[in-house]
Order: sequence, then C-alpha cells, then structure tokens
Amino acid sequence: MTLHHLVRAPKIKLEKNPLLLLLHGYGSNEEDLFSFASELPEEYYVISARAPYDMGFGSYAWYAINFDADENKFSDIPQAQQSRDLIANFIDELVANYPIDPSNVTLIGFSQGTILSYSVALSYPEKIQRVVAMSGYLNTEMVKPNFETNNFSNLKIFASHGTVDQVVPVDWARKAAPALTQLGIEIVYKEYPVGHGVAPQNFYDFKNWLQQ
Repeated sequence: MTLHHLVRAPKIKLEKNPLLLLLHGYGSNEEDLFSFASELPEEYYVISARAPYDMGFGSYAWYAINFDADENKFSDIPQAQQSRDLIANFIDELVANYPIDPSNVTLIGFSQGTILSYSVALSYPEKIQRVVAMSGYLNTEMVKPNFETNNFSNLKIFASHGTVDQVVPVDWARKAAPALTQLGIEIVYKEYPVGHGVAPQNFYDFKNWLQQ
C-alpha cells in the first residue's frame, strides 16, 4: 500500500466498519495521533498514516515548508497537491483491503495534516463524510481547480484551534468557517486557550461530535 500506516481494528465488528484516518503534522509521524487511538469510538477502524517525505530522525512531512531570507514561510504547493491525491488513493486502497464502509470515512488532521484534510475533502467530497481539522487552516491553492462546483451536501467539519498558537496563527484558522459555510458545508468551529496542541476539552468535544 502506498502509505506506511498503523491500524487499530474496531472492537465492535460490523459487516463494513467506518474509518477514522489520522493525518499527522509537519515533522511528526504516524505514532503521534495514534497515541489516542484507544480513546476513539470502538466501531471505527482507526488508521494513522505516515507522510511520504522523510525528514530524518523519525520526522515526516506531507510537503516541504521553505523559508526565504526574510524568514517568510512558503508551502511547496505541487508537493501538497501530490500528497492530496496520494491520500485520496490511499483511502481507495484501505477500502479495498479492509472491511471499511466507503460511505463513512472521517479524516482527523493536526496542523499540516489538517491543511491536507481540507484539501482532500474539498477535492474529493464523494470520498469523505467528515473532517476533524485541528490547529490548521484552509489553503485553497492545494485544492483541485473548480472545487467550488463539487457537491458538499454530505460533508461535515469540526474545526478547532488554540487561541495562543504560535505556529499557525488563530486568524488563519478563523477564515475557514465563513469560507466553508459559503460552500454550504456544515461546520462547527471551536477555540481553546492553548498553543499548538490538542487540549483535553478539544479531544472530548470532537469525540462527542463524531458520536452525534
């Protein structure tokens, strides 16, 4: 399969089980979000994917982030678009290899994983039903052209951010809700008094949202 991944099989076996696909942040790996797999609802396959670009020392990225002389950050958009399609194809592979319900797929992203989750969901809404978007932002340059014409009637999003995040400014995250609402996408947006991380309340809130 195209992406190295960890699997927690569902404790409640159905004919076809729903999927939670975890996408880690820049410089992290598949172990990171998988650490809370045991806390996630028991009927799901929980699969944590490793990003394709190896940065050494157990660190991986979905795309490069480059700095210029003025210390401005630039995302490698072509790499991000490749990763977007890689994830979309990986979902097809998972559905082919595990008894996963293709009409019940949720992406859970953190930071760079969130940026990719938005890109995949908006590019391929027929593959994704829900997105949990933590500590990231919406970058429409990474989404397929003319995505606005897609049918988003089955897509729901839970987005969250720390108000004192020094890595991804909260102002960037706040732009997602109005943009997605304009596309007719149902979105819940919450903020927590933390930095670039997942607050316990944030975890509890998105878990509740999933179970509704």
